[in-house]
Amino acid sequence: MTTQKEAYDIAVIGGGNAALCAAMTAAEAGARVLILETAPKPYRGGNSRHTRNFRCMHGAPLGPLIEKYSEDEYLEDLLKVTGGKTDERLARLAIRTSEECLPWMEEHGVRFQPSLSGTLSLARTNAFFMGGGKSLVNAYYRTAAALGVDVLYQAAVTHLELNGDQIEWVDYTYEGQSHRITPKAVIVAAGGFQADTDWLTRAWGAPAKNFLIRGTPYNRGVVLADLLDQSVESVGDPTQCHAVAIDGRAPKFDGGIVTRLDCVPFSIVVNKNAERFYDEGEDVWPKRYAIWGRLVAAQPDQVGYVIIDAKSLNLFMPSVFPPLKADTLEELAGMMDLPADKLEATVSEFNEACGDTSGFHPTELDGVTTSGLTPPKTNWARPITDPPFYGYSLRTGVTFTYLGLKVDDTAQCSTPDGKIKNLWAAGETMAGSILGQGYLAGFGMTIGTVFGRIAGREAAAYAN
Repeated sequence: MTTQKEAYDIAVIGGGNAALCAAMTAAEAGARVLILETAPKPYRGGNSRHTRNFRCMHGAPLGPLIEKYSEDEYLEDLLKVTGGKTDERLARLAIRTSEECLPWMEEHGVRFQPSLSGTLSLARTNAFFMGGGKSLVNAYYRTAAALGVDVLYQAAVTHLELNGDQIEWVDYTYEGQSHRITPKAVIVAAGGFQADTDWLTRAWGAPAKNFLIRGTPYNRGVVLADLLDQSVESVGDPTQCHAVAIDGRAPKFDGGIVTRLDCVPFSIVVNKNAERFYDEGEDVWPKRYAIWGRLVAAQPDQVGYVIIDAKSLNLFMPSVFPPLKADTLEELAGMMDLPADKLEATVSEFNEACGDTSGFHPTELDGVTTSGLTPPKTNWARPITDPPFYGYSLRTGVTFTYLGLKVDDTAQCSTPDGKIKNLWAAGETMAGSILGQGYLAGFGMTIGTVFGRIAGREAAAYAN
């Protein structure tokens, strides 16, 4: 064990958006900051590499965002997807602070693209990064370097020594050796445990073995487990996570945003028995895409199948893998290993339940619904009749888990005996404090940015 000779005020564990926001904020306050990033440099940035956008409150047009998006509307959107399972005080803090974050992000190197239109329906609520999350991460690393922040890559933190009400030291491995540092303050921004499939399986049971991990393979929950073992207060349910339905052909790890499929609202989705199991048109996709991972997880073999026809093919973001294509449903069923007679019956029953489609509008709730069908399709319900027919397989893709460290409105961590005076958390590590279940597009970046900045500010104030 070697002890780091250079004295750091703050150690930031993790290398994604929340960690970088914390590190930059602390450095601007005069603190000497070290980032310990488990991943190698080409894979730095955690799940932030795969993000696209930031959900932002605004009272008037702001940057690329049009019109306005009020605190109350934002909160209402969040409560819908979480079923009310959120800490409203922390949620409002994240929402309210997001408005000042967007210009702060621009000041720190992030560039946004012009507002989007089309099936995403996000021009008013979400600001998209020019070049995606990888560009945001790279911009922040450049800014952090200019501020004097040091970074060690492939530096895997193994233990934080909690003694009473403070962290005394941090142990990590680097270049084949064990190291120890004694910073004045520590910020944990190391994500969830989703890349540890054994932990996922303990929480979910055997179905988790069939899950795909959309994000980084380096978020294995090592620091989280270490702190929970030392009675740091936790929040969240280990079975709750940001899980979406992704292309079944995606890799086991790190497939990222491009493996997501946006075709569900214009389709029917069936399980391996060719049976529909949920309303595909319940709401616009950014508010409902995150429930489909859990829905698919509940189906036999944790798999689902999307069926669309020719008239719907160009209504959604193109997929990274082309869909299966067939001239008949029978042929498509054979390609997808589905019972052909059952699929044809399911499609026929759906088509008969469709009514007047003249009000069809792909970018907003149109009320074009089925009648007498269970489950119903409450929007965008058009018969699947126009060949060729197309199909995708769906698997559960986990982005991040919600079991994490409980924080207060200063991002500070606690034990049952009280606050830990030099430990803060930000990003996915503490997102379960706000996200009890479900997910809202772009909200993870909001949580990471807001609480990263808070953690950096508070840790620097303590260290100084």
